[in-house]
Amino acid sequence: ETNTLPFHPFEMQNGDILRMEKEHQVLQEQLKEAQEKYEQLQSRSSEEVGALKEMLRKSVEETEVSKSELDWLHQDLEIKVKKWQQEKKQNQENLKALRNTAKKRTDTNDRYSKTIDEKEKQYNVYLNTFLETSNKLAAEKVKLEELIQKSQDDCQEYVNRAVEAEISVLKNWKETETCKLNGIVANAEANLKMLRSLSSSASAAPKLKSQIDSWEIFISNVKKQLEKVEAEYEGKIQVVKNGVRSCLTKMETVELPPP
Repeated sequence: ETNTLPFHPFEMQNGDILRMEKEHQVLQEQLKEAQEKYEQLQSRSSEEVGALKEMLRKSVEETEVSKSELDWLHQDLEIKVKKWQQEKKQNQENLKALRNTAKKRTDTNDRYSKTIDEKEKQYNVYLNTFLETSNKLAAEKVKLEELIQKSQDDCQEYVNRAVEAEISVLKNWKETETCKLNGIVANAEANLKMLRSLSSSASAAPKLKSQIDSWEIFISNVKKQLEKVEAEYEGKIQVVKNGVRSCLTKMETVELPPP
């Protein structure tokens, strides 16, 4: 019962025949499964072929219909192609015109770009010059403002001095006129006093009455003129203090002749 024969040439290795039998058995089972699947696929394919034949029949019918539609579409396409060719020709002409216009615009833009570059360079030069000049003018402005402020201060000082001088002159004129008129009033009152003392006698009173009246009227007129002079000079002084100029005019007084 023991196999003592050498396995060569029946087996390359010990157990090859047994292994081959097992593989044969596996292949038999796979073949059986494949046959069953084939039969299933064949049945399914028959159904699908029937459905496809029906679809083919419908497709043939639809193709006939589509052929007539295709003829109509060919005719419509030819019309559209002719129209498209005309539009294409027109568009090519328009495109050519647009290209010419674009070239002109490009050339114009190039010229403008060069002009802009030149203007920009000039602008930068002008800007630098302006900034330099502006800085100089700003410095000069500061100096001028300082000079203006100093001039305004000096001017105000001169104005104050001029006002004081005008007021001083007007006061001097006022004092001169009032002194002169007060002197006339004092002399007139002395004369009037002397006349009144002389008229104390009854015999001289009628003769001196007219003279006494004349001196009284004269003194009254001189006092009125004195008040007028004081009022006018005070008014001028107040006007000068309020800032009005060119008020330095001497008041013309009428010299009253004494009786």
